[in-house]
Amino acid sequence: MRVLITGAHGFVGRHLVATLRDRGHEVILADRRSAEDGLVLDVTDPLTVRGVFELTRPDAVAHLAGQAFVPASLEDPGATFAVNAQGTLHVLDAARALADEGRSPRVLVVSSADVYGVQPSDAYPLRETASPSPRNPYAASKVAAEAITLGYVRSFGLDAVVTRAFNHIGAGQDERFAATAFAIQLARVAAGGDRTVLVGNLDTSRDLLDVRDVCAAYAALLEGGGTAGEVYNVCSGRATTMRELLRTLITIAAVPVEVREDPERMRPADVPISVGDATKLRAATDWTPRIPLTAALRAVYDDARTRMVIS
Repeated sequence: MRVLITGAHGFVGRHLVATLRDRGHEVILADRRSAEDGLVLDVTDPLTVRGVFELTRPDAVAHLAGQAFVPASLEDPGATFAVNAQGTLHVLDAARALADEGRSPRVLVVSSADVYGVQPSDAYPLRETASPSPRNPYAASKVAAEAITLGYVRSFGLDAVVTRAFNHIGAGQDERFAATAFAIQLARVAAGGDRTVLVGNLDTSRDLLDVRDVCAAYAALLEGGGTAGEVYNVCSGRATTMRELLRTLITIAAVPVEVREDPERMRPADVPISVGDATKLRAATDWTPRIPLTAALRAVYDDARTRMVIS
């Protein structure tokens, strides 16, 4: 199967490329950043998107390109919507054009568990039937992308599915995200640096997966699992506090530290708990997460140590 990946040079994209190649698929990389091993693709430019689809004529599309950092969406909501909502519209239009020519690719549109926002306590673990309640422009842009996708399935018969991935971690993640931010600070301590670790709100709880498990779920859906027009949670079903996550990383690093709250790392309208139910995905694909959280955090810390050596 020939799979086109938008946002292929991003955190998840790099891991998905490896996952799909390991499963024997031909992978076409597309990203707004130029590289020798892929195509340049800005999803906010509809003509470029259409050209890439016509050139590659994929059997499946993993639409990962997006603005994924909540604080950035607060600073520039318009840019976030341009990439996440309008960019998805352009991808779907290009896929629809191929479908009109008799080649209908399976399109995986990656949304986020952030669309759920805060739900009643009896709603957890969250199922796909929970009504979205976005609390920031990023989440709102993902709700819009989902609505566009489901509308195209119902109006034009497009073969598309939506995933709501809960928090995922792994090697190569941007250090603006909590687990990597903690790991890099601990790696600096291990290298002889300041023993202070700056943190945001440690009382929030998140459903955490290794990015490689998330990519296995995406691959299963790209290969035809699931039903067009459906939404699938990708999650572990377990909530871990940021305090517990940090404690585990400190144990892995085996260094003495002083933990200090940093007001700059506190988010407005933070969601106190996010944990999901992946029953629907398991039933559709037999997917289940295989990598324990401790092993995932070990990979994050090892990657942080490597970054220290490189820098």
